[in-house]
Amino acid sequence: MTRHLLSLLVFLTIVMGGGIAIGIATAPGEWYGGLIKPAFNPPNWIFGPVWTILYVFIAIAGWRSWQRDRNGRAMKVWYGQMFLNFLWSPLFFAAQRIDLAFGVILLLLGSITVFVALTWDQDRPSAILFLAYAAWVAFASALNGSLLFLNGVNG
Repeated sequence: MTRHLLSLLVFLTIVMGGGIAIGIATAPGEWYGGLIKPAFNPPNWIFGPVWTILYVFIAIAGWRSWQRDRNGRAMKVWYGQMFLNFLWSPLFFAAQRIDLAFGVILLLLGSITVFVALTWDQDRPSAILFLAYAAWVAFASALNGSLLFLNGVNG
């Protein structure tokens, strides 16, 4: 039991710690503030609480998959989506590459969908946690695409 809780804490620390570190390092600045935003753009304060909850969901789903099969397809897809997730902010905010970030977020949404499909029958709770993640990333994809359309490749 203790070993399981320790491994869950490791997942939570890596996912949340990585997400928080990247969020701080690539915080929206003047460039983002100057972009033309679509009408459905949420207020900036909403992103922190949403991502905090989602990172908990992502960590739990990853931990559950890791417990089931550390080298399985679902776990490989989980690692891939985590890489894409952590790549998006540096591309979008630091490099100011709305176009590349849009490609990454679409790949992220695809990998989340694959994870859901792979876990649906064997681990429904993980799949459901990722459905919430998929919904937010679908919204974020629409937002990223709109920002690309309204502002061009580099805003």
